[in-house]
Amino acid sequence: MTKPSRILTRRDFLITSGQMSVGLAGMGLLGAPAIVLAEGRRPTVQGSVMSGDMLFDRAMLWGRASMPSRMWVDVADNPEFRGARQLAPVDVLPGSDLIGKIDATGLNGMDQVHYRVRFAALGDKHAMGEPVVGQLRLPPTTPRNLRFVWSGDVVGQGWGIDESRGGMRTWEAMRRVQPDFFIHSGDSVYADGPLEAEVALDDGSTWRNLVTPAKQKVAETLAEYRGQHAYNHLDVNFRRFAAEVPMLAQWDDHETVNNWYPQEILDDERYSEKNVALLSARARQAFVEYMPIRMTTEAPQRIYRRFSYGPGMEVFMLDMRSYRGPNSTNLQSNASSATAFLGENQFRWLRQSLNDSTATWKIIAADMPIGMVVPDGDHFEAIANNDPGQPLGRELEIARLLQAIRDDDIRNVVWFTADVHYTAAHHYAPERAAFKQFKPFWEFVSGPLHAGTFGPSEMDATFGPEVVFHKAPPEGQKNLPPSAGYQFFGQVDLDGESESLTVRLKDSDGTTLHTQV
Repeated sequence: MTKPSRILTRRDFLITSGQMSVGLAGMGLLGAPAIVLAEGRRPTVQGSVMSGDMLFDRAMLWGRASMPSRMWVDVADNPEFRGARQLAPVDVLPGSDLIGKIDATGLNGMDQVHYRVRFAALGDKHAMGEPVVGQLRLPPTTPRNLRFVWSGDVVGQGWGIDESRGGMRTWEAMRRVQPDFFIHSGDSVYADGPLEAEVALDDGSTWRNLVTPAKQKVAETLAEYRGQHAYNHLDVNFRRFAAEVPMLAQWDDHETVNNWYPQEILDDERYSEKNVALLSARARQAFVEYMPIRMTTEAPQRIYRRFSYGPGMEVFMLDMRSYRGPNSTNLQSNASSATAFLGENQFRWLRQSLNDSTATWKIIAADMPIGMVVPDGDHFEAIANNDPGQPLGRELEIARLLQAIRDDDIRNVVWFTADVHYTAAHHYAPERAAFKQFKPFWEFVSGPLHAGTFGPSEMDATFGPEVVFHKAPPEGQKNLPPSAGYQFFGQVDLDGESESLTVRLKDSDGTTLHTQV
């Protein structure tokens, strides 16, 4: 079914990355055509530039160099960079995998920010590489229309970048709707899913993966985890999207290993390192390096955070992976560390943040669904335990949260997630539920971005979900390739005047499958 892989060496990878820059020039992402490097001394931008973690007056800007160098960034309120301001530079070294991240401050009043990234050789100010440009829109402080997209699950189940099939096309479909920002719902890489160069498809054709050394084995070392993330930058659709749309990123399990929890010791012969705490520490470092995330000195490892989008919307990014108890039968009758999912500190942070928010809509970005049954062998990976009765196990924490939202009279809370590799709209209501102490709410699911498709999942009746819409592969079919058409993302539009929120579930062609106002 598969043939021997063509390995990309480090030299091949750098050559490919250099070719990216030439390709980006044709897409208008470079400030000028690529030039012949001065005896190899001019560092180039590898992959795309990125932005993220936007506040009304600042944003994280990201770039990666081809060699140790100094990262220079200019910002302006116009694409011609008239009156541009140069930010303080940062040196990029192998210790950060040649990645530079700058928290660009002082952007207040710049609704649309244009930025350009270039690298200069250390010790030679004349050896300056060509710039790559990007753009982002900052959150508003007054009412206006807002649009975001969300999805997750990238290069999973053996489906990598097949350039003959257009690469990872869903990124381009999302870019075309011109969103203000993108919520990455997790599984940004599949560090536990090696790629083969070729996969025979049922229709007699062949899926041809672009393969790098890091994608040929499960990731264990920091370098291997970094290589997982670097792979995504080989795709032209991802590069174009990342340069134009700022990102709010969260992680889930596959950035480390399938279904992991902090105390786990692996029983997997593919791994020489079995300690998941060590693996997840390496995976976290690579994730934080390769995502435009702002890490704070007071909480240097905390991934959960919040972002205000003016009076209309606030986004709460959760971390459902780092603080959970072990996957189990999930039927404990009393809350304890074994039933933790968010963990007590994150729980208190979320409750207080929801109370503090003055936004009309509270957007909860969750890396796992609430009522969908996600098994882990004989145990359970997510919240639901397939028992339709009163809350047990991890459901206890979610029941406590939902009741707190009701008791605190928090209004207009909507949940968004990916993870399960199909798309769906779920409405939860106490009149259908075994546990009734909560307000009705919506949960929307969309993904994968570029991975195998599955579903639909069984639903657990504890919180009374109704499946209003879903689209998944036909019964009996699973792990279909991205070319089969079951790749999904969601689009959310806030009307700045009426404050109505419209959610659209879409496929990789941008076709709307379901609309909920």
